Amino acid sequence: MPDSIDASDAMIDNWTKRLEENAARYQALADRMQGQTVTERSKDGTVQVTIDSRGLLKNLVIAESAAGKRMAEVSAQVMQLVQRAQARIPELLQQAMSETTGTGDQAAAEIVREAQSTFPAPPPEAEPAFPEPDRVRRFLPEEADEPPRTPPPSPPQPQPQPQPRRRRPADDDDDDFGGSILS
Repeated sequence: MPDSIDASDAMIDNWTKRLEENAARYQALADRMQGQTVTERSKDGTVQVTIDSRGLLKNLVIAESAAGKRMAEVSAQVMQLVQRAQARIPELLQQAMSETTGTGDQAAAEIVREAQSTFPAPPPEAEPAFPEPDRVRRFLPEEADEPPRTPPPSPPQPQPQPQPRRRRPADDDDDDFGGSILS
C-alpha cells in the first residue's frame, strides 16, 4: 500500500511541476507580447498607424501633405492601415510562441486560432470610390479685387421708456398672497 501512496505523491508532484513550468512559459509569452507593436504606413507616406498586441490603436500620424486629400479618403486609409496592422498580430503571436511556449500544444494552437478569428486578413486593397462632395466650401470672397459688401445700417429702434416703480407703504405687512399669515 505505501507504494501506491508514494506513486500518487510523485504523480501529483509531477503534475504540479508541469503546471508551474507551463504557467512560467505562458507568463513569458504574455510578457513578450505586452511590449509588441505593429506599425503600418500608407504607400504615399501620408498616414501611419501603430497598434499594440491587443489590436488597440496606440499612435496615428497624418502628414501635412494629407491636407490636400478629402477627409473621407484619409479616414478610409486610417481604417485600412489599422486592419492591415491587426492582421499581423497572429503572425507576431506565433513567433513569440515559438520562442517561449512552443507551438506544439493544443492551448497554443487555440490561442493562435482565436487571434486569427479576432484579427482576420483585411480585404484586398482597392481604390475606394468616394462620391463628389455635395457642396463646395469657400472661405475667401469670389473676387479678391472687389471690396466686401456690407449691408446698409438699420435705423435705430426706439427704446421703451421705463415705468417708475411704485413703493409699497411702510405699514403694509401683508404679502401678495392674500393677507397676513398671523390672521
